[in-house]
Amino acid sequence: MRAGESDLAFFPGPGLRTVTPRTLLVQACVMISLLISQPGCGWRSSERSAASQRITVTGSSTIAPLMNEIGKRFEARHPGVRVDVQSGGSSRGVTDVRSGVAEIGMASRSLHSSEAELHRFTIAHDGVCLIVHADNPIQALSDEQVVAIYTGRIARWSEVEGKDAPITVVNKAEGRSTLELFTSHFGLSSPEIRADVVIGDNEQGVKVVAGNLNAIGYVSIGTAATDRSEGVPIKLLPMAGIEASVRTVADGRFPLSRPLNLVTATLPTGVVRELIDFARSASVHDLIEELAFVPTE
Repeated sequence: MRAGESDLAFFPGPGLRTVTPRTLLVQACVMISLLISQPGCGWRSSERSAASQRITVTGSSTIAPLMNEIGKRFEARHPGVRVDVQSGGSSRGVTDVRSGVAEIGMASRSLHSSEAELHRFTIAHDGVCLIVHADNPIQALSDEQVVAIYTGRIARWSEVEGKDAPITVVNKAEGRSTLELFTSHFGLSSPEIRADVVIGDNEQGVKVVAGNLNAIGYVSIGTAATDRSEGVPIKLLPMAGIEASVRTVADGRFPLSRPLNLVTATLPTGVVRELIDFARSASVHDLIEELAFVPTE
C-alpha cells in the first residue's frame, strides 16, 4: 500500500473500487434517514402516534358546549389526547361521521330510520321551548296561536292579548334538529313558516329575542334556562300548560323533549370508546346539570 492510502477501504466486485470513511458516513446517514421516515420506525412514528389521538366531534350546537367541557375534562385525564368539538347542526354531525370527517357526531334528536346504520349513545336529555323578551306581557300561547304566528296569520301581539306591536318571528336554519322538532310537533313544514329572522345556534336565538321586545323564537330549554339564570332578559313560555324547565323534562311531562346523542359510523373502540363512555358516566353529571340538561340514569 502506498503512502497516503491507509484511509482507503477496498471492496471486491466488478472491478476494483475504493470508498473513503467520509463516503461511508454519508451512506450511513442516508440509510438512517430512510429508516426513520418509514411508518412504524423511529421517532417519527411516535410523533404520528401522538397526532392520531385527536378526536373530532361535530354536529349539534345544543350539545357542543357540553361536549366541549366534557372534552376538556377528558383531556386532563388522558395526556396526549385532543378533543376537537365543532358545531354546525345535527345534520352535519350525521354527515361527518358517515363520510369519515369526524369520529363522533352530535345529534340533539332521535335518529331517523334512514340513519339506522349509525350507532347512538344518549348522554343527556333536553327540551325545546318558545321564548319571548322578559318584558313581553304574554304568559302563554296555545298551539293554534303558535302555528298562526309562524305562518303569518297572526302578525301583531295585540291579536293574542299582547301589546299593539308587530311580531318578529325568529326561525331556525335548515339542518338544525330544533327546527325539525318544532315543525314536527306543531304539524308545520319549513316552507309554511314566515320568518323575519333565521338563526343558527341556540345562543343566536336567545340573543335576538333578548334584544328585541317583539321577538319570539324557540331554543333549547337548557340554553334558555342557563342564560336566564345569568340575567339574560328572556321568558320561557309553557307548552300545553306545562312549565318549560329542567324538572318537567326530567319527569317526562314537557311535551317537546329530546335525547342528546353521540353517534358513530361503526362501533367505537379505543380512545373514542373511552370518550363516549366518559360522556355517559356520572363523572360528568355536574357538567350536564350546570348547562340545565338532564343526565341519563
